[in-house]
Amino acid sequence: MSQSGQPYKVVVCRNLGSDVMTLLESRPELELVVWPEDRACDRAWLLDNIHGATGVIVMLTDKVNLELLDKAGPSLRIVSTMSVGYEHIDLKVAAQRALKIGYTPDVLTDAVADLSVMLALMASRNGGIGVSLVQNGEWPNFSWAPFGLCGPQLSTTATSPTRKIGFIGFGRIAQATLARLVPFGITHCLYSSNPSSPPNLQRDAELAKKYNLKAVEKVDLDELAHESDVLFVLAPGGSGTYHVVNEDLLGKMKKTSILVNASRGTLVDSDALAKALKEGWIWGAGLDVVEGEPNVTRDHPLVKESRCIIIPHIASATLETRKDMATCAAQNLIAAILGGDMPAEVDLSAFL
Repeated sequence: MSQSGQPYKVVVCRNLGSDVMTLLESRPELELVVWPEDRACDRAWLLDNIHGATGVIVMLTDKVNLELLDKAGPSLRIVSTMSVGYEHIDLKVAAQRALKIGYTPDVLTDAVADLSVMLALMASRNGGIGVSLVQNGEWPNFSWAPFGLCGPQLSTTATSPTRKIGFIGFGRIAQATLARLVPFGITHCLYSSNPSSPPNLQRDAELAKKYNLKAVEKVDLDELAHESDVLFVLAPGGSGTYHVVNEDLLGKMKKTSILVNASRGTLVDSDALAKALKEGWIWGAGLDVVEGEPNVTRDHPLVKESRCIIIPHIASATLETRKDMATCAAQNLIAAILGGDMPAEVDLSAFL
């Protein structure tokens, strides 16, 4: 309870499911105010209800900015987001107000890695074209041909024994994706990461030995583009990675290469990618994220490209992962309100 003996007001921007809501509802210290509808929380509702709250649980769609924090007032101490990303939170203002920010890393690593491999396979094997052909009733009129609907094979073969997989960003999710690709017979892992970070030679050697790879090596973006058969974009968003995949990089990729983005839409220049696909610079692309989402309609230049697989930001959308994310978000909030350490707290020291 607060010093006044009253429970702490907590605003929850989405029903988190029966198991997790029970976790919150069972705490007598909390007075919950929950957005009642099964859709993104209405901004006006959030602004009307946030005043006097000690904590709030938000989604990626809820902007935590100066407007919201001013409406909340000085009582607000904790923001817990059900996401691994926190671009929707103004971290500078949060640090100035000594807020605690919780997020949900680690728990979605496996789900995102699974989906990244799925996107690579769908893009390389013309999955989008094939599905559309069936769903549009065109299969009966489709004429089989020796090389009809063929695409580059992800796995190695006797006549094509080398596969080089590239990563922009080589953190937890990238390394989990690498592990899933090993049974396909990949031979080389190349990656590019923060230029200010030196290569981790010991880790790279251990990964190469563990997975029986010819190389795990940090390279520059030019070499990464030139050499990768599949290039996975799995780096954080922000100004430092904005449009890291641009016309220049795409122009250096192989004509049979695949681009996969399961991180943030802002890392890929959509117009440049659409041009690369249209003009055959690369073979295909698989995207879980697109810059400007969810405003991606059928007239979007990437939607018009038949070799571009786009799904609506669902990399973490497994029953198990979403439950774990919701649980982590609730535990972060409860721990901070009760004066403990959050299981996963954003480090705001750089903003102080």
